[in-house]
Amino acid sequence: MDQPSAPAPAQWPAAKVQLWDIERLIPYARNAKQHSATQIAQLAASMKEWGFTVPVLAAEDGTIIAGHGRVLAARQLQWQKLPVMVAKGWTDAQRRAYVLADNRLAESPWDDDLLAIELDALAADKFDLSLLGFTNDEMDALAKAGEFNPGSAGEQGDLSRLQPLICPHCGGEVPRS
Repeated sequence: MDQPSAPAPAQWPAAKVQLWDIERLIPYARNAKQHSATQIAQLAASMKEWGFTVPVLAAEDGTIIAGHGRVLAARQLQWQKLPVMVAKGWTDAQRRAYVLADNRLAESPWDDDLLAIELDALAADKFDLSLLGFTNDEMDALAKAGEFNPGSAGEQGDLSRLQPLICPHCGGEVPRS
């Protein structure tokens, strides 16, 4: 079987991970993504549990392109060195655009049913769910999502006015339960 050919170098502008001193990283002054103190604390707790799993993406001059929140959390943890990938050959416009795209393109909705199943399984394993970044209100809403609440009689409507169901094959009335 033929092996796929390696992508052209232009498709891998950040192919090498390097270990940099944290002080070498420069926050992008116009980073539009905001990071609350709560989020930074959550990132720090996550990094304590799993380590630094996604390298920072930086320009050749050290300006952060992606990973601002992780760098802030690493500073909070007083880490001195971080894994960094350097985006070589990007224009200033490409760097600025990627700062936005990296955050925006990763946004997507959750499948609440699957999310609830995973959270229940982790809770059963006694895993610390606070490391996942969900608020207590979000966890409560997910727990209630599967509960059936029929509502009031007014919300249901007048059930005595329903027309009988007629079987399309035999023409007989289908009994309602």
